[in-house]
Amino acid sequence: MKTYSCECGNTLYFVNSQCLNCQRVVGFLSDEQVISACDIDDLGNWVACYNRKAYRPCKNYSQHNICNWLVPASDESAYCPSCALTDTIPDLSKPENLKLWFKMEQAKRHLLYTLNKLELPISGKSVDSEGLAFRFLEDEVEALYGQELTIKKLVMTGHSDGVITINLKEAEAAKRIKMREMMNERYRTLIGHFRHESGHYYWDRLIKDSNKLNDFRALFGDERQDYQASLERYYAEGPVHDWHQHCISAYASMHPWEDWAESWAHYLHMVDTLETANEYDASLENRALSNPLSSGQPHTLRYSEDSFHTLLDDWEKLTTLLNALNRSMGLDDAYPFMIPPRAREKLHFIHLLVRNAG
Repeated sequence: MKTYSCECGNTLYFVNSQCLNCQRVVGFLSDEQVISACDIDDLGNWVACYNRKAYRPCKNYSQHNICNWLVPASDESAYCPSCALTDTIPDLSKPENLKLWFKMEQAKRHLLYTLNKLELPISGKSVDSEGLAFRFLEDEVEALYGQELTIKKLVMTGHSDGVITINLKEAEAAKRIKMREMMNERYRTLIGHFRHESGHYYWDRLIKDSNKLNDFRALFGDERQDYQASLERYYAEGPVHDWHQHCISAYASMHPWEDWAESWAHYLHMVDTLETANEYDASLENRALSNPLSSGQPHTLRYSEDSFHTLLDDWEKLTTLLNALNRSMGLDDAYPFMIPPRAREKLHFIHLLVRNAG
């Protein structure tokens, strides 16, 4: 994630809606993919300091303050490209849901930023039957007289035909940590869910019915095996005993689709975190960490191969440092994973696929 500068010289971040130094309003320009401070003209337009063009805040920005993206004044859309992808929002009659919805949208915007940087296809279902949609839902509960709340309808986080559903409780840190402990996971974050589920979507867009399907099966396995049976076996028996030799996580061993989605999520972890490190001029062993999301990269096989090796090398060095720093603070490892050779092959496959798709 990159940072930006206000006209006053103050640093602006992706989540900012106001400059804390000069008090200018701030927004993400959806057409330029940058954060910009803005001046407000006599017509009420937000004039971006970045390009002096007129914008207006997304409807969810002006009405609910859960978004910080701007729409060009010439665009008739009420919602920004991110909010337009949200199909279902939480019940706002419950005051606590506004804060949880904000966290959901913030994580989604972070995901879309990376997908845009990778130049992957992003469209909504209103314009593309194969497009994306997001639903943020909560479990339905009921309470009988004198009894504890019981779940009436459980919302499963997942993906189906371009619709990504995220259970609202994943935006609550305490509940997410409790679920992580119950599932015996070492890592569980909101952005991680978005990245994982987007992997299922892009499997449909980039792998399914393509000439890459046989290559996928050679690496990840045959996705035609019964998913439900694999799921039940995983939760009854746990991961296969040697999962760490060929998968990036235990859950990835459950089914080829999950192996793909986990590997995809980790690839997004890597490119986004390394862009952040590069933005802060991070260097290790007397060499600056590269930015895998930089524009203008040559789309050649040689460059794609070289950039992948650089990506893995930089990631290994950076995560070693991040984990050591966290341990010094008494925190869990920032990246509690090892990447075995087989998992590296899968990341390599994703890297080349994304480069070609972009």
